[in-house]
Amino acid sequence: MFTKSTGEKLPASHDNLPGRSLPMPIPETHEVLGTPLDLAGQGTTLAVFGLGCFWGAERLFWRMKGVRSTAVGYAAGSTPNPTYEEVCSGGTGHSEVVRVAFDEAVVSFENLLVAFWESHDPTQGMRQGNDVGTQYRSCILTTTEAHLAAAKASAERYEKQLTAAARGAVTTEIESLRVFYFAEGYHQQYLHKNPNGYCSLRGTGVHCM
Repeated sequence: MFTKSTGEKLPASHDNLPGRSLPMPIPETHEVLGTPLDLAGQGTTLAVFGLGCFWGAERLFWRMKGVRSTAVGYAAGSTPNPTYEEVCSGGTGHSEVVRVAFDEAVVSFENLLVAFWESHDPTQGMRQGNDVGTQYRSCILTTTEAHLAAAKASAERYEKQLTAAARGAVTTEIESLRVFYFAEGYHQQYLHKNPNGYCSLRGTGVHCM
C-alpha cells in the first residue's frame, strides 16, 4: 500500500488539499456480485462504514446475504474527489470507507452494525492496529434518521460491553452522510482481484449483543 501519514489529527478545513471537480472514473460492475458498482436506489438502502483499511472491510460486507453491492471510497472529509495518495497524506480529512447498498427485506441495518462492531476495534481513535492515521478512524455514516439513531444506540450498548471487558471507550464517529467519493478502480473489490492482499480486520473478541 501507499506510504501512509502517521498523523493522528484532522487538518483544519482551510488546510485541506484542494481536490478537483471531476469524479473518479470507476468500473460499471461489481467484480464479485455482478451488480452495478454504483447501485443507489433500485430497491436498496445505503450505509457507509469506516473500519480501517477499506480492502478487507469491503470483503466483509460483500459476503453478507442481502448486500446487493459494495464500493470503497472516501468520506467525512472536505477535499472534493480526492485521490488515494491525497487521502493517505492526511491532507483531506477523509476516512477510508465502504459504501454498502443492501436490501432491508433480507438484511437489516442492525445486522450490518453487528458485523461492523465485531470486525474491528472501535476504541483506537485515529488508527486501526498497525495502520496509523486519520484515514483509518472508525465511522458510521447513515442515510436515514432512523439508521442514525440506531447506530448511536448500538454504540452506547457496545461501549458498555467493551468497558466491561476493559477495552475502553468507543471513538467511532457517527453522523449523517454528507458525500461519498468513489476510490480508484483498482481499489474496488481489491481482495477478490488480489486474494493474498493485505487485510487488517481484527476484532476485539467482544460480541455485540
